[in-house]
Amino acid sequence: MPTIGIILGSTRPHRVGDQVARWVLDRASRRTDAGFDLLDLRDHPLPHLDEPMPPSLGQYRNEHTRRWAQTIAAYDGFVIVTPEYNHGIPGVLKNALDYLYAEWNNKALGLVSYGASGGVRSAEHLRLVAGELQMADVRQQVALSLITEFENFSVFRPGDHNVRALDTMLNQVLAWTTALAPLRTAPAVAT
Repeated sequence: MPTIGIILGSTRPHRVGDQVARWVLDRASRRTDAGFDLLDLRDHPLPHLDEPMPPSLGQYRNEHTRRWAQTIAAYDGFVIVTPEYNHGIPGVLKNALDYLYAEWNNKALGLVSYGASGGVRSAEHLRLVAGELQMADVRQQVALSLITEFENFSVFRPGDHNVRALDTMLNQVLAWTTALAPLRTAPAVAT
């Protein structure tokens, strides 16, 4: 059975992303076709990128990088929950993505974004990064407006349409995760 990591991409104090990530995990955990885990970047502190470039496949100098690589390598696909900061993704999320390369390859990616405009620009930013990491981002995304989906901008209250969008996105992530499985098990080829 595939395992999907739900990455909470904000470490800010008083963030609302933890409510969104728990909602995603709760909804996903009702499924019987995959296992789901929450990966909070607060639990995986990484200094600003400090590995030499380019790292050899899995050959990392620092212990924090090796731990992060083992964590990411254990998953078959991902859902990233991200806010939009100044039309982009949080620096901590970009840093966590940039730390690794091979461990992200050939894995499906679903996006749940939030912000004043639903976080759609951060999702588009993530799609560009995912393409470079050889991840397959799925079409359906969940875009949550801070204005309509959060009471007083702080208490998450998703509408029914968001549940349908999330279910569709999870279906797509699992379909792509299954389709990409042969590529993940193939011998690595240096690029």
